[in-house]
Amino acid sequence: MLSIVPFLDLRRCVYGAAFTALRLRRCIYGAAFTVLRLHHPTYSTAPLTMFLKLSGQRPTNLGVTKGQLAPCPSSPNCVSSQADSSDAVHYIAPLALNGIKAGAAIAQLQAIIAALPRTTVIEASKTYLYVEFTSQLLGYVDDVEFFVDNKAKAVQVRSASRLGQSDLGVNRKRIETIRRQFTPGS
Repeated sequence: MLSIVPFLDLRRCVYGAAFTALRLRRCIYGAAFTVLRLHHPTYSTAPLTMFLKLSGQRPTNLGVTKGQLAPCPSSPNCVSSQADSSDAVHYIAPLALNGIKAGAAIAQLQAIIAALPRTTVIEASKTYLYVEFTSQLLGYVDDVEFFVDNKAKAVQVRSASRLGQSDLGVNRKRIETIRRQFTPGS
């Protein structure tokens, strides 16, 4: 017999806050996972995640324009080394070059990123790298850019979630993880 509990939760979820199509979709998926777990406790929900990809559309404003990466939106799910340094929500320090050439920096970043899970390099040149990171559970996609800024002797970075309001600090943590592994001159 099918339990009514997930559907009551679904109703509470849908009517609990401002209605949006994305919110409805999340509520429905949550109810579906609950039904599967209640009636098939050994069933893996992994095959369903291929239908639950919340990737959004690839932004059209990415890349370097006049030495600048795209600015962060007002939502707190983006960090950028080119944001105003007084903006504690969006600003993150660039990666230091310490005298290495642009091509070597990008190659090292590509090697670091290749070792990270669920990454796809979309564009790479001697001075620019664009990578998509996909979350494991629902397939959220974050767009991450690196730009070797020879004037500033640094690698400018930008990491932004495509969907949602908050990323729970994931973009900042990702850049800091890459920073720890990025060793100029090696």
